[in-house]
Amino acid sequence: MPAGTGLAGDLASIVGKDHVRSDPGALAAYARDATSLFHSRPQAVVLPGSTEEVAAVLRYATARGVPVVPRGAGSNLCAGTVPLTGGIVLVLTRLNQLLEVSSEELLARAQTGVSTATLADAAAEKGLLYAPDPGSRTVSTIGGNVATCAGGLRGLKYGVTRNYVLGLEAVLPTGEVIRTGGRLWKDVAGYDLTRLLTGSEGTLAVITEATVALLPAPAETGTGVAYFDSLAAASRAVAAVIASGIVPATLEFLDRKCIDAVEEFAGLGLRGDAGALLLFGDDGSAANVAGNLAGIGDVCHENGALEVTLAESVARADALLAARRCSLPALSRLGSLTILEDATVPRHRMAEMVDRIDAIADRYDLRIATFGHAGDGNLHPTCVLDPDDGEGADRAHKAFAEIFAAAIRLDGTITGEHGVGAAKLPYLADRLGDDQVALLRRIKKAFDPAGILNPGKLGS
Repeated sequence: MPAGTGLAGDLASIVGKDHVRSDPGALAAYARDATSLFHSRPQAVVLPGSTEEVAAVLRYATARGVPVVPRGAGSNLCAGTVPLTGGIVLVLTRLNQLLEVSSEELLARAQTGVSTATLADAAAEKGLLYAPDPGSRTVSTIGGNVATCAGGLRGLKYGVTRNYVLGLEAVLPTGEVIRTGGRLWKDVAGYDLTRLLTGSEGTLAVITEATVALLPAPAETGTGVAYFDSLAAASRAVAAVIASGIVPATLEFLDRKCIDAVEEFAGLGLRGDAGALLLFGDDGSAANVAGNLAGIGDVCHENGALEVTLAESVARADALLAARRCSLPALSRLGSLTILEDATVPRHRMAEMVDRIDAIADRYDLRIATFGHAGDGNLHPTCVLDPDDGEGADRAHKAFAEIFAAAIRLDGTITGEHGVGAAKLPYLADRLGDDQVALLRRIKKAFDPAGILNPGKLGS
């Protein structure tokens, strides 16, 4: 490789000068991701166009001890792609080819920069379903979904990203290209590196291609909404639905604060006197969907629902789903800074957890609304700060520390789907214990002996 002029020049000799950014505007843009309160400028931004270029950049960085932070769309909510120690931000969005969608093998192959929606839409055109459904599906990339093991609205029935990753192409920090897994649903040859890399948040290797499993698309879908006077009542209904033997495709909740914000934002006709809303849906054969939706409605009535309504049309079903998906933008309108976190507890303790969140919010004089995935106990407490609240961010940090501690005490975890990143790292030992954190560090050292990949995150 010919000598360049500094870091940017050296990188330009690998990927071409048009794919390196070192101007102040670009460095500022890549200093942060979708996570509030975290930012740190890199020294350079590089956009490789092939696996070979990724490998060359990593070999260069390892040889010189330069930190590298892999990044897709930057839509993560854990500060996972913030370059805490400077160095190189390795943006993978040019690797954006959908390589294959196979009806015969029920799989797809995609480069890391393909968006989740692009893959899902291509599968749907062939009558197939890519089940993972993160809220950021229109912008988030497959590589980012794999790196964070993204969840989403269909997690209860279908699982999360790790349940669909069959194989990966990945580049180790020292430049070797490996392929883990492959096209097979059964393959137990060696350690399961595919599962290890899924959720590793860019700390062990750089994912450049993924092979994912698809399912036949369901023939029918249906959606309904149930209103309750309290989240405790809604939680009892959730437990009763699962106990009845029905596993819905969708089972989401909004608390009163979210209902009010969403209705003001989108005007969807949501009931204004409810303390909580359950959005439920199912898919499958027409008969099964109709039966399951009716069964869920009956269980909700039996557990004190104020009202249960089934969507009479696809348009109304889409509007109800929009109520859940627009929770974050609706809340974001209420303040100058929005901090969205996630914590997960067993389903039967969800109401207790929300009560604790509300008590913590009152103690720190904060506005925190909660929505999330009722079916799997994954809560998204969201703090909205006023522009003139100069100490609000500090109080929010302290409040969320207590929220994570409360989740652990309730047999839960500090993150169900957003990931650890930089935002949750201070609480990781509380969740895993010192011995397990030490093991993570040893695994990190085996993959990344120079410690260049996403320093300050998992394994650091």
